[in-house]
Amino acid sequence: MSTAPQDPSNHKPFHLLVVDDDADMRDLLREELEDEGYLVEVAAGGRTAVERIRQGGIDLMVSDVRMPDLDGLDLLKELRAMEVAQRPHVITITAFGSIDTAIRAVKLGAFDYITKPFEMRELLVTIEKALQERSTRDVAAPEIAEAGAGAVVESAAPRTEQLGTLFGRSSALRELFALVRRLEQSSANVLITGEPGTGKETLARAVHQHSPRASQTFVAARCSTMTPEALEQALFDGTGGNPGLFEQAAGGTLFMDEVADLPTSLYTRVLGVLQDRQPHDVRVIAGTNRDLEAELKAGRFRDDLYYRLAVVQMNIPPLRERVDDVLPLAQHFLARSANRASKPARGLDEEVRKLLCAYSFPGNVRELENLVERAVALSNGPMITIGDLPASLRDRRNQDRLADALSQGLTLGELERAYIERVLDAEGGNKTRAALRLGVDRRTLYRKLEEWEAEKGIAPPAPKGDRLP
Repeated sequence: MSTAPQDPSNHKPFHLLVVDDDADMRDLLREELEDEGYLVEVAAGGRTAVERIRQGGIDLMVSDVRMPDLDGLDLLKELRAMEVAQRPHVITITAFGSIDTAIRAVKLGAFDYITKPFEMRELLVTIEKALQERSTRDVAAPEIAEAGAGAVVESAAPRTEQLGTLFGRSSALRELFALVRRLEQSSANVLITGEPGTGKETLARAVHQHSPRASQTFVAARCSTMTPEALEQALFDGTGGNPGLFEQAAGGTLFMDEVADLPTSLYTRVLGVLQDRQPHDVRVIAGTNRDLEAELKAGRFRDDLYYRLAVVQMNIPPLRERVDDVLPLAQHFLARSANRASKPARGLDEEVRKLLCAYSFPGNVRELENLVERAVALSNGPMITIGDLPASLRDRRNQDRLADALSQGLTLGELERAYIERVLDAEGGNKTRAALRLGVDRRTLYRKLEEWEAEKGIAPPAPKGDRLP
């Protein structure tokens, strides 16, 4: 028997719960996990698992998806709604695996996803990662850790996660994190889409760092900043005595940013490298802020090149759709800028936090980074205040937030419903946190949702985390 990782909070082995309606699988997993030194309990179905988790003390749950009484996805929903001191991390296992099901599971809170048949070592490695992440997640999120006295900590709030230099706690970003983890043993080409400033190159670097090529070179090429001749020379022939970018990235990863602007004269040469990875073994990650499928239909992009690039597709939503990521990112940029400038700024005051969360950020993460860097440069104390922000942003405090609703002719009931749906979405589907944010008790929120469900032909405003695509 090996010694399993211990919970640093109590120096005891981690406590696992295996949930599967197949007795043979339950026994196999319990035996294997106990041999690794874990404390293991089993449950024959989702209902039994729910009752056990309510009792507390479970650090991680390994659950099958297909179960007759309560399937794994519904079990995740139950877990999210539970009022327990600390929810276990969850790894789901199923023979009916697909990326779509994986995204559903992660959206509902699963740490990761394993598809049958699997090697036991794959499961053990995933468990180790989940427990390691669990141990570090108890450290306060960056925006709280640096906020200083007076910071309000909501213990039920979703915690900030990090992957490479990516930060966030939105469900959209956690889905991307899960997909990157799923690709850790793959060198498949990837196409990353997203508006300018969303962080496509940052995501590309994270994919590279979590791949078999992590120890090799990551090289970035900008397809929109050079003439066709200069780009061809840079990619294939080299300049100034340096080899071409494909050669520099041999064994590693080449990120081709704004690939939609790749000159048509280079399609054949790039396609040749992608097809055979010759003469250089290079993984290509492409980025674009344009719809390449629309470009295909319009005849502005070759389909064979598209399908070679888009083996796996990832999309980074704009920051305005990831409000939960604004403060973690802002605090990260704040700490970095303050350190570089030797400034005392360590946190954002409450008025600044509210204003940042209400702003749409048309320039996305890049705009937020520049805004915080400017605020740090102008700041004099430990907290960034409203006076450190640009006047154009400060003036937004005085805008009539109901003007849009008035112009749309919304009724009071429609406005209430739209706002509740927005808050539920912002809180990742957690009704307890949503009720707290709305200033109502949980029973009131549940009653409103039930009333909407009861209305003929009108479904309740389901949060993204509870909606099965």
